[in-house]
Amino acid sequence: MIRSDVLKELIPLISDELVICNIGLPSQELHMMDDQPSNFYMLGTMGLSSSIGLGLALAQKSKVIAIDGDGSVLTNLCTLPTIANNPADNFILLIIDNGSYGSTGDQPTYAGKKTSLTKMAEAAGCDNVIECSAEDTPAVMKEALAGDKMTIIVSKCASGNIKVPVIEMDAPVIRHRFMTEVSRRNA
Repeated sequence: MIRSDVLKELIPLISDELVICNIGLPSQELHMMDDQPSNFYMLGTMGLSSSIGLGLALAQKSKVIAIDGDGSVLTNLCTLPTIANNPADNFILLIIDNGSYGSTGDQPTYAGKKTSLTKMAEAAGCDNVIECSAEDTPAVMKEALAGDKMTIIVSKCASGNIKVPVIEMDAPVIRHRFMTEVSRRNA
């Protein structure tokens, strides 16, 4: 399974949740498969999906899922100790680890070599870190959504991309409709 397969399998579980999605192809794939006002698509900010997701989880009560990639987490390693030291039991970080920078041509990341993001998250102090195969990701996500414990899921999948259209919405439109949805849920 590649990243788009993982997302496709997760949509029935996350479609009604607040989702912050990683820059580039992950956002484009999610937008193409299941565009929702509850999805915040990252445009031009590599490595910040997890940070924005944590901030949103800390600021309100609804569940928040941040979908990030191994390359993005590697560019913002400070996010892991920040998450560990600011627990939010309504926060789920899904790291789709395909061992590559998928949006820029599938160049290998160190997570595809010797570096374990699972071990890095644990070393940063994150308590509930689960590494799973791409195929097991929906079951792990379902359990995390049912629980009341901050969870980091490292989903190991194959590298590869599908053709997707560019997101035509401007960033201010994405932000406005997402913020409207967050406000509606927390009214």
